[in-house]
Amino acid sequence: MKLKKISTDAPKNADKNKKKEELEDILKDLDKLQNLLYAEGKHSILIVIQGMDASGKDGLTRDVFTSMNPQGVNVASFKEPVKEELAHDFLWRVHQRVPAKGMIHIFNRSHYEDVLITRVHGDIDDETALKRMKAINDFEKLLTEHNDTHVLKFYLHISHKEQLKRLDERLQDPQKMWKYNAEDFKESKLWNKYMECYEDVFKQCNKIPWHIVPADQNWYKSYLVAKTLQKMLKGLHMKYPGMKR
Repeated sequence: MKLKKISTDAPKNADKNKKKEELEDILKDLDKLQNLLYAEGKHSILIVIQGMDASGKDGLTRDVFTSMNPQGVNVASFKEPVKEELAHDFLWRVHQRVPAKGMIHIFNRSHYEDVLITRVHGDIDDETALKRMKAINDFEKLLTEHNDTHVLKFYLHISHKEQLKRLDERLQDPQKMWKYNAEDFKESKLWNKYMECYEDVFKQCNKIPWHIVPADQNWYKSYLVAKTLQKMLKGLHMKYPGMKR
C-alpha cells in the first residue's frame, strides 16, 4: 500500500450538508446501539485511531463519541511511556486499557506508536519492530478470540500540505494556540519516514483490516468512522436481556 496514491480528500460527489445530516442520524442510532451493547454485556469494542499530528484524532473523538452514554465509553491516549511502563513489555500498559464486555474503548494513539515513532527516531531497529508487530498481531488475536472484542482500526489520512496548514493555525488562532507544540513541526519534517513506517504497519498488521480514512475534511472523516462503527454494531445482532429473577 502506498499512501501517496490514496486521496486524502472526500470524493468530489460527496455532499457536505447531506453527509452532516446523515451523521446526525447515525449518532442518534449509535447512542441506542451503545446502550444495547452495554445492557447485553456480551461484546466489547476497541477503536484504534492513528494519524499524524493535526490529523484530527481529538476532534473525531469529540464529534463521534460524545453523543453516547459516558458510562459505556472510555478514551485512552498513549503518550511517551513513563519509567514504570518502560520496566515492562511494551504492551503491558496497553493491555490494562482494553475494554471489558459491554464497553467501547477508544485508543487515541495506541500500541502502534511503539512501532512508529520509536522506529522513526531509531529507538528500535527494524528487527525489533517486526517482532513487535508480530506481538501486536497476537495481542489483537487474543482480544478477538478470547474476549469477544471487536477491533476497528482507523488511520486518519491527511496530506502533508493540510497538516502544515493546521499546525500553522495553532500559531495564529487564539482558540487553537493551546495545542501548539514546537515538536510537532520537527516531527513534520520526518513525514516521508513516517509514511514508510505506516505502510509497513499496514502490511504486517492487517489480519484485522485498517480503514484508511480521508481526513483533509473533518466532516467526511467523522461521517466515515461513525458509519463504520454503526455497521459493526448492527452486525452483532444484539438483544436486550430479559428481566432478572
